[in-house]
Amino acid sequence: MPTVAQSTETDWVSRFADEVIADAERHAPGKPIVCASGLSPSGPIHLGNLREVMTPHLVADEIRRRGHDCVHLISWDDYDRFRKVPAGIDPSWSEHIGKPLTSVPAPPGSTQPNWAEHYKAAMVTALAELGVEFRGVSQTQQYTSGVYREQILLAMRERGTIDAVLDRYRTKEKPGGKKAGGKQQKPVDEAELAAAEGSGAAGEDDGSGTGGDYYPYKPYCGACEKDFTTVVSYDDDTTELTYTCTCGHKETVLLREYDRGKLVWKVDWPMRWAFEGVTFEPSGVDHSSPGSSYVVGGQIVREVFGGRQPIGPMYAFVGISGMAKMSSSRGGVPTPSDALEIMEAPLLRWLYARRRPNQSFKVAFDQEIQRTYDEWDALERRIAEGTAQPADAAAHARSVRTAAGELPRTPRPLPYRTLASVVDITQGSADQTLRILSELDPERPVTSLDQTRPRLDRAERWISTHVPADQRTRVRSEPDTELLASLDDGQREALRLLLDGLETHWSLDGLTTLVYGVPKVRAGLDPEAKPTPELKLAQRSFFALLYQLLVGRDTGPRLPTLLLAVGADRVRTLLTA
Repeated sequence: MPTVAQSTETDWVSRFADEVIADAERHAPGKPIVCASGLSPSGPIHLGNLREVMTPHLVADEIRRRGHDCVHLISWDDYDRFRKVPAGIDPSWSEHIGKPLTSVPAPPGSTQPNWAEHYKAAMVTALAELGVEFRGVSQTQQYTSGVYREQILLAMRERGTIDAVLDRYRTKEKPGGKKAGGKQQKPVDEAELAAAEGSGAAGEDDGSGTGGDYYPYKPYCGACEKDFTTVVSYDDDTTELTYTCTCGHKETVLLREYDRGKLVWKVDWPMRWAFEGVTFEPSGVDHSSPGSSYVVGGQIVREVFGGRQPIGPMYAFVGISGMAKMSSSRGGVPTPSDALEIMEAPLLRWLYARRRPNQSFKVAFDQEIQRTYDEWDALERRIAEGTAQPADAAAHARSVRTAAGELPRTPRPLPYRTLASVVDITQGSADQTLRILSELDPERPVTSLDQTRPRLDRAERWISTHVPADQRTRVRSEPDTELLASLDDGQREALRLLLDGLETHWSLDGLTTLVYGVPKVRAGLDPEAKPTPELKLAQRSFFALLYQLLVGRDTGPRLPTLLLAVGADRVRTLLTA
C-alpha cells in the first residue's frame, strides 16, 4: 500500500516515519522496526492512555504501508504493584496494595482471573475495533519466567553506575523554584499528569536505600506477596540476595534463580528498550520532565545496557468535553470502550491522527460530539471533491483504513445530529425511525436502518446515556390550547404559511427552506433573501413559538428534523387553534 501523504512538512506521522526508518536502517539494518507502548492495567485504561498507543500505532502503520517489517509492541505493565484502590471498588481491596497487579483479585462481578486481566480485556477489545495491530507483552510473564534474568544480574552488577546516573538528578530545589541545574521548573497539574501517564510505574521510587546502599531491584515478598521489602545485602559473585519485609519475613535467595521481583521503573524501562530494540516510543509529560524516567533512561540504556534511547516525542493531555480532568485513579473516567459506544472507530482514530502528539485536544461526550461529527462529515465532502488540504487528507486516510485494510463504515452516513434528534423523538422505535429517515430525502430515501448503521446505533446510545432526562425531547400529546388562543394575528399568519407549505416542502431540505422562509415572506422579502439582524430576530421568535407548541420549551432538535419526526398530520393538530 502506498504512503498516505507525500508532504512531511504538515503530516506529523510521515515525518516521524521518515525519522524512524532512517534511524533503524542506520542502527539495526535488516531487523524488524520496533515501535512500543506501555500500559498499566491498574484501573480503567482511559482516553489519555490511548494516546500512548495511537501515536506509535499510526507511525508503525505508516511504516508498514511503505513495505517495511514493523512491530508495534504493547508492554502490559501487569507486574507493577497495586498502588491504590480506585473509586467505586470495595475498600477491602486495600489489603492487596503492594502485590503485583496479576496477583490481585479482579473487581467484583468480573469474569477475568485477576485485576490486570480485567482492565486489559476491555482495552484489547477496543483496540481491535480501532484496527490497532500489536503484539502484547506481559511483564508478569517476562519476569516470572526468567526472561530478564541476565538483565537483572547486569543491573545489580552495575548498580554503582546506575546510582551515579540517578544521583545527578537527586538535587534539592533551590530558593526561587529552581533546580540545581538553574532551569525554571514549570508548575505541573497532578491530575493532568495522571491523565497523560502511560505507565502506572512512573511514580515508583528509584531504588534508593536508607543506609547509603543502592539496589535497582525490588523483590516481592515470599510470605505476603507484597513489595514492602528492602534489600539488605547482595553478593555479586554468588548472586546471594537478602531482603526483609515489613510483614516480618526475611529471606535469602540466589538472584540467578529467583523470579519473584522486578527492576525499579527507571531501570526497567531502559532495560526493555535495549532488550526489545525499540526505535520509537512516545511518553507522557510525567516521563519527559528533567530527571524523569525518559531523561534518566536515556543515560542508563547507554551506560549500562549498551542500547539506544528510542525516538520519543512527548504527548500532551487529552481531555473530555464537559469534564475538566481525567485520572485513572478516579471512577467514571471515560475509556476507549466508552467512546466507541457513542462514536465510530474512524472518528475516534481521527481525533488522535489530526493533532501532533504535543497538541492537547478534547474528546466530546456532551453536545460537542455533534459538532465533531459535523467537522468529520465536512472533511469527507472535501475529500470527495478533492479540495482537502494534504495534511487533512492524510489524517482522514489514516482514520478510515490501516495497512491491513478498511475499517467498517456506515454505508449511508446521515448527519449525527439528525440521527440523534430522530432517535430522541422516537424513543428508539425502529418503525418510526425508519419512517422519518425515509422522508429526509425523497429522491434518495433510506430503505433500511442497516444503511445508517453503525452511526445510528452510536447516536442512539449517546442520546440514552449522555443526554439528561430534562433535555430529552417529548412531543406534546395534545395542542396547547391556551397558547394557541393567545396568539396575535401575525403569529397566526406565520403558522398558516407554514402549514400551507408542508405538503410541497416535505423533505429535510424543503422544510429547512420553509421554516426559514416564513419570516421572510411575512416581512415582504424574497424567500432567498439574505438575513438581516431584524430578520434573524423574527426567525428566532418564530422558531421559539414552534418549539413551544410542539415540545413545550423554547429550544429543541433542529426544526426540519422535528417536523419530519412529528409527522404532517400531528403537526397540523398541534399548530391549529
